[in-house]
Amino acid sequence: MKCISVLGSTGSIGVNTLNVVAEFPHQYRVAALCAGENIDLLAAQVRRFRPQLVSVARAEHIPRLRALLDGVAVEIAHGVDGAVACATCADAAMVVSAIVGAAGLVPTMAAIEAGKDIALANKETLVTAGSLVMAAVERNNVTLLPVDSEHCAIYQALAGQRRADVRRLILTASGGPFHNRNRKQLEAVTPEQALSHPNWNMGRKISIDSATMMNKGLEVIEARWLFDIEAQFIDVHIHPQSIVHSLVEYVDGSVLAQLGVPDMKTPIAYALSWPQRLPLEMPALDLCALAQLTFARPDMETFSCLGLAYQALAAPASAPVVLNAANEVAVAAFLRQQVAFLDIAAVIDHVLGVYRHHRVDSVDDVLAIDEEARQLAQQRIATHSGECK
Repeated sequence: MKCISVLGSTGSIGVNTLNVVAEFPHQYRVAALCAGENIDLLAAQVRRFRPQLVSVARAEHIPRLRALLDGVAVEIAHGVDGAVACATCADAAMVVSAIVGAAGLVPTMAAIEAGKDIALANKETLVTAGSLVMAAVERNNVTLLPVDSEHCAIYQALAGQRRADVRRLILTASGGPFHNRNRKQLEAVTPEQALSHPNWNMGRKISIDSATMMNKGLEVIEARWLFDIEAQFIDVHIHPQSIVHSLVEYVDGSVLAQLGVPDMKTPIAYALSWPQRLPLEMPALDLCALAQLTFARPDMETFSCLGLAYQALAAPASAPVVLNAANEVAVAAFLRQQVAFLDIAAVIDHVLGVYRHHRVDSVDDVLAIDEEARQLAQQRIATHSGECK
């Protein structure tokens, strides 16, 4: 039986992870759960899966959680220290890293240093600290398995192949809810519209990132570190059906792809069970019913966040940290209706332009750069909100 800790248990990935665990109760046990503000859902998860340790975002949540768990023996922690405790829980062999945003970096690195295998759904960990994370993975002899459907697809398409034979990686993107719209049509987009993804059921922040295509930009940076390949060999194709999850092209012209219905349970189960596979109760992929699969190049002018991610990869090592921090601040402001949809990219572009880059030699460096970039983004929003560029 494999024992796991889940960081971000009440988010979409965390919920799906626990759904997989529930399907295979004789193969998996939950040692620890780390959540944020959704105390009711966390309490229900604790009652069902009986972890020994849980963590919440803030200390003020603890009395309510204790009341909801009256009679349940469980240790309750909070904050960053609590997340790290869950990530390094002695009984856990694998940690599912699904905390949204840069907040996932510290507990994920702690898990790696503790020798835990990682099922990585928190792309920001590699976006902000890719070289540090991959060095720690190698140093601690840890297995890191990607949970993003695109990176899971590439991982499978690379299996058994020589890395020297890879010509390029092709990440597919649904295009989000605004595929084929121009910039003029995006000026008045509301948060509700941007949250309505056509294919995937995701959290609020990731849904907005998908709408701006920043999510794909972050995935390009993640792929650069996961698969040790330079950005010029990573392409993005728009694939609205979300059936081909990504592809690998080899030097002889062969292209290997992984296909499947758009459901996050598949890549989660693959990460949990690797190198085996779990017999999930999933609908069969009916290619004849689909009739066609289409692909197109992304509109980098309209969806400029994708281009900004490529630019950050070509810049000093602090640039992806700045990109991610500015994006998190701008997305939060958009969801609060403080800025317009197109302002998200404008804020990121501004912060990347004014930030004076520093070396990235440690996680502390990453955290300091992240904080400074957030302050710059907040200042830009406070003085220039509503200016779409």
